[in-house]
Amino acid sequence: MGYLALIGTKKGLFTATSDDRRSWVLKGPHALDADGFTAVSEIYALACDPASGRILVGAESPHFGPSIWRSDDLAATWHEPEAAPLAFPQDLPYRPLDFSSEAPGVDQPDSDRTNTVKRIWQLAFGPQDGRVWAGVEPTSLWRSDDGGQTFTFNRALWEHPDHDTWGPGGGGAAVHTIVPDPDDPQTLTIAMSAGGIYQSRDDGRTWNGVTQGITVDYGPDPEPASGQCIHKVARDAEGAFFVQSHGPAYRSTDPASGWTNISAQLPSNFGFHITAHPARPGVAMAYPVSEAMDRFPPDHRIRAWRTDDAGDTWRPWGRGLPEEDYFGIVLRDAACHDGTADPAWYFGTRCGDVWAAADSDGQWHPVAAHLPDVLCVRAMETR
Repeated sequence: MGYLALIGTKKGLFTATSDDRRSWVLKGPHALDADGFTAVSEIYALACDPASGRILVGAESPHFGPSIWRSDDLAATWHEPEAAPLAFPQDLPYRPLDFSSEAPGVDQPDSDRTNTVKRIWQLAFGPQDGRVWAGVEPTSLWRSDDGGQTFTFNRALWEHPDHDTWGPGGGGAAVHTIVPDPDDPQTLTIAMSAGGIYQSRDDGRTWNGVTQGITVDYGPDPEPASGQCIHKVARDAEGAFFVQSHGPAYRSTDPASGWTNISAQLPSNFGFHITAHPARPGVAMAYPVSEAMDRFPPDHRIRAWRTDDAGDTWRPWGRGLPEEDYFGIVLRDAACHDGTADPAWYFGTRCGDVWAAADSDGQWHPVAAHLPDVLCVRAMETR
C-alpha cells in the first residue's frame, strides 16, 4: 500500500510517492514525450482514477499547444492520442475569447469563425466506466467515454442563453471546476470563471444556473443572475456543496435553492480553493488569501483553515507549516485530498512548496520544495 501525489507546475509535471504520507520521494519534471518538450509545459489539469489506476494530464506545450496525456502505470510511461483529443466543431459560430474589442456573440466573417482550444483547466473522472469530463478555455465542456482518449463537445452549454454574460475573469474564460455526482451519473455540477455555477441532471443535455445568494462587489448588480466569479466548488460525503467565490465562501445542501455565506470566522473574505472531506459530512478545508491586491496569505502566514460543522465555525490547521513570513498562496486547483477513509489533505503554493497532512495526524509534512509555481495537485492511494 502506498500513496502517489501528482503535482502540476508552470514548468512540468512532478510526482511524489510515500508509504506513510510523512516522508516523500520526489521525481520530475516528467518528460511526457520522447523529445522532452512537455517536461516544461504548463500543467493546469490533473485527474487520477484509483479504481483503474489511470492518470490524465492536461499539458500546454509552448510548441504544440494543449493536449491530454495518459498513464496506466502510475506515471512510469505516457501516451498521447494520435489526433487532437479536443477540437471545436467546424460549424460552431465564432465567439471572441475576451470582451475587450467587441460584444460577445457578434457575427464574424466566415474566415474568422474558428474557435480554438486555448487551455485545459480541468479533468474529472465520472462514475460511469470510461467517462471523463474536461473543462476548457474558452468556456466549454467536453465528454469522453473511452477513458480520455477522444472527447465530444457539449453544445448545450456553449449555446446556453447565459453564455453572453460569462466573462474571462482574471485568469481566463474557462470551465475550471467539474464535480460529478457519484450517486447519480446523470448529475453534474460545473463552475466557470466569471460565469457562475451550472448543474445538469440529464447528463449534460440541459443546464441550469444555480448561483442564487452568491453576491458580488465588483459589478453594478450585487446579485446578478449569472456571471459570478466562482473560484472552486466541492461536494461533501452527503452531497452538500462548498464554494469559494471571488469573495466569501458559501455552502448549500441544494444549489438550486440558494447559498449561505460561511466566511464570518475566516481571516479573509477571499480565497481560491476549498476542499470537502470524502467521508465525513460538513468537513472542509479552505486556504484564505488576503483581500488586498498583493494576494498574499493573511498576515503572511501560510495556513489551512478547517471546519467540522459545515462552515459555522473555522479553526486554523497549521501545525508543521512555516512560522516565518510566507508569501506563496494556494491557487484554485492546487489542493486536494487522496480520497481514503482517513484522508490526507494536500496543497501546493506559488512558492513551489507542497504539503500533506493525514486527517488522523493533523501534522503537515513537506512533500516537495522550491518547485515552479504549483498550479494543480492530485493524490491517490496505490496498491
